Amino acid sequence: MKRNVGILVFDNAEVLDFAGPFEVFSVTLLPDNVKPFDVFCVAKNDNIISAVNGLQVKANYTVHNHPPIDILIISGGWGIRGVLDDPEIMEWIKNTIENCGLTLSICSAALALAKLGLLAGKPFCTHMDVYGSLYQIDPTAIPQKDKRFTRSDEKIYTSGGISAGIDLSFHIIETLFSRETALDTADYMEYNLQTN
Repeated sequence: MKRNVGILVFDNAEVLDFAGPFEVFSVTLLPDNVKPFDVFCVAKNDNIISAVNGLQVKANYTVHNHPPIDILIISGGWGIRGVLDDPEIMEWIKNTIENCGLTLSICSAALALAKLGLLAGKPFCTHMDVYGSLYQIDPTAIPQKDKRFTRSDEKIYTSGGISAGIDLSFHIIETLFSRETALDTADYMEYNLQTN
């Protein structure tokens, strides 16, 4: 059964935060060239997204019309501050997390999880420049500054900054399938797979 991977994007999202995981999940293959994931981007509306450094992106769906999401990926970047101040998007994130199997926050997206109270007393990773800001939201969250990513609870993973989201994506591939599948995907991408 294919899993739907929905990636939340927004203005001033960090490009590699969404493009890196998008690539990993999109090119993963199982035996007999079976593609186990359908990967798509979700935005608040149909407007063109202007990501960090000006890359323009058109999401596949809006928060109102996307297919069911099995794995939610929340991009980070400067634009996450706007997400935190948007009750509609925050409510969508909360509801989607409740109804999906796994959630991956990339980089500063951990701020959204903290604001929703989902990191209280739990380990987390985020961008090196964001730990202080997250502490202001939830001082009970437990920083894991020496790790690329961590499992915060049974449904939530958080990663460090930018490129760490790629490593977390490979970890999810390994967890769902096998180390061999993750390595085969990394080999195809010519990516030097790091351990956490």
